[in-house]
This record gives sequence, structure tokens and C-alpha cells, in this order.
Amino acid sequence: MTLAVLKSRALAGMQAPAVTVEVHLANGLPSFTIVGLPETEVKESKDRVRAALQNARFEFPSRRITVNLAPADLPKESGRFDLPIALGILAASGQMPSDELDQYEFAGELSLSGELRPIRGALAMTFAMTADSDQQHAFILPRGNAEEAALVGDARIFPADSLLQVCAHFSSKQQETRLLRHTAEPQRRPPPYADFSDVKGQVQAKRALEVAAAGAHSVLLVGPPGTGKSMLAARFPGILPPMSDREALESAAVQSLTSGFSGARWKVRPYRAPHHTASGVALVGGGSPPRPGEISLAHRGVLFLDEIPEFDRRVLEVLREPLESGHITISRAARQADFPAQFQLLAAMNPCFCRATNKLFTTNSPVRTVTLTQPPLARLSRPRT
Repeated sequence: MTLAVLKSRALAGMQAPAVTVEVHLANGLPSFTIVGLPETEVKESKDRVRAALQNARFEFPSRRITVNLAPADLPKESGRFDLPIALGILAASGQMPSDELDQYEFAGELSLSGELRPIRGALAMTFAMTADSDQQHAFILPRGNAEEAALVGDARIFPADSLLQVCAHFSSKQQETRLLRHTAEPQRRPPPYADFSDVKGQVQAKRALEVAAAGAHSVLLVGPPGTGKSMLAARFPGILPPMSDREALESAAVQSLTSGFSGARWKVRPYRAPHHTASGVALVGGGSPPRPGEISLAHRGVLFLDEIPEFDRRVLEVLREPLESGHITISRAARQADFPAQFQLLAAMNPCFCRATNKLFTTNSPVRTVTLTQPPLARLSRPRT
């Protein structure tokens, strides 16, 4: 057999479209070509795959190797295609049986020694696989991504540590050498939020935050330095309602796009506090390919803007539409990407309205202004001028 066909997935925003990896061996001068609109990371997989196969004691065929990543008009990026390309070469050259390959999807980056390294977007890929496939496939991916991928309850996840383990899974019929299905363990520990009861005093401010948490209101905290604005904001996620399974999956899928999700953060509402020098692209997302910004990483959680008068006016203006619609669409010349952005906005500033009133914006969501007073001890310890 000189042709092998495997299944994998790409990333396009929050979507994970299916990709068919076709590997063909032909006679002629030895060469290794990857077609199908590959990015630089995918083109560099030729060297990683060659070294991984040789170090795993497989024979790298001295033939004309052509790898096609279909569909051809979909951009392919990152090293997630290393594993299916390597398996395709082994199957096309007859070094591994190919009768069960159509029952699985593959993703994973290979090291030069043949070990499998984690990839980003594993949860989004698994969620798309269970939702789109007419035939439910199993998913083979690195062990470092098994916890997040197994959060999708209907998915059959088979983690592996190396290329040799994956090959043994298909080459041997013995149960000891086959990969074991991974299941996610339920979260039994309470989410590690900062305790709201740690705040002493500020009764009016705490009451206002409780009302805002119940009604999903935006909040502006105004007070001198040292009155506890940032401390109150950091403890605000702890008084929000518990996350449902669907909300937790949505938030975790966005986090996985940036390799920022771990199983310990399951059902923990995100808390994002970007610096006031952040640009508009950093807040709403962008780049090529488009990546989620702070408002999407705070999906189903809290976005805290400290020292809001120091933010550029144009940066604050880009938050208007996401606050009203709950999502952000990033348009580029070649593609579009849609990310969710249902977050609760908290902001803090010092009481200097001469600098702030021209930069603050209004939305359909009511904004509650909370004025914080300085504690008595702080006032007594201030030196006289």
C-alpha cells in the first residue's frame, strides 16, 4: 500500500474543522513535500517526523513522499499534524497495519525522540469531533491533553506518551500493549476563590458587589489608593453563581486555545486583569491566525480594568459591542473568527473625575458606581502637609 488516509482537526477561531491527512509514496528521487496551505510550523514538521521515525527505530522510506492536508483552502498551523503524518508514512510504507486507522482521529506534536508533546486547542477539537462527526471516532492525542479533552463526556479519549505506544496500539492485539481510554474525574474540591469574608469593613461596597453579582451589573469602584478596590475585585468571582457544565465547557474551550487551561481550573470562573498599557487587539483578540483576547478569555467570568482612566480611549471604545452582544467577530482579509465574550466588567479608579469623565463609556448594562472611603487607621497615619 502506497497511500494512507488519516483524520485530524485544524483550528479556525472557536471552530475545529476536520482535516484529512493523505500520505502517498511514489518512485523517484527522495523528497518530502507537504501541500494543503501549511503554515511554517507545519512545514517544519518534515524534520521532526523524520528524526522521530529514525530515533524510534523505524525505517524512513527513501522515496518521493507527498502529504496532502485537505481541504486545501483551509490554513493549517501548529505542530498538531506531526502524529498523523508520521503514522501515515508508516502505514503507506507497510511498517504498520492500517485497517483500524479510519476509526480514530489523531493530533499531537512529536519531539525528535518520538515523544508526544501537548498541543493547544485539544478541548475545542474534541468538542467539534463529538458534535460534527456522523460516525463517532475515538481520539488519540498526547497525555498532557487528556484531562481537558476528556471533559467532553461523549468523547472516547486514548492518551499516548510516544509514537511507539501509538504504533503498538495498532500493531498488536494484546490488551497489555493497547492504549487505555481516559475518563475525566469529577471535580470534588470547591473552586479556589479568594474568600469574600476576608474583607473587613466596607459594608456598602460589599453590598453593592453582591447586588451586581446577582443582577450581572457592571461596577465602577472609586476610592483613594489603599482602600481595597483591587482586593474587592479579586474576590468578586467567589460570590458569583456556580458554573453549569455548559458554561464550564465554553470557558474551558476558549482557555484551551491559548494553552492556558488545566483540569484544576474546571468550573472556576476566569478572572482577567490586563495592564492599562494593553492595546485594543490584546483586549478583543486578533493576529494571524486570530487568537482570543482578554474579553474572550474572561468568558463567563470577570474582566477587571484597574486604573481605568489610564486606558486609551480607543481601547475602551472597542468594548462597546462585546458588552452588548456577548461575542466578538474578528474579520481579516482571508478569514473570520467568532469568539464568545460574555463577561462581567469591573473597573477601578482614583477620585479624580477631571481626568476620567471624558474617557468613561456607557452601555445598555447599568453601571453601579461604588465610592470607597479610606479606613480610619490609614487617615491617622497619613503625614501632615
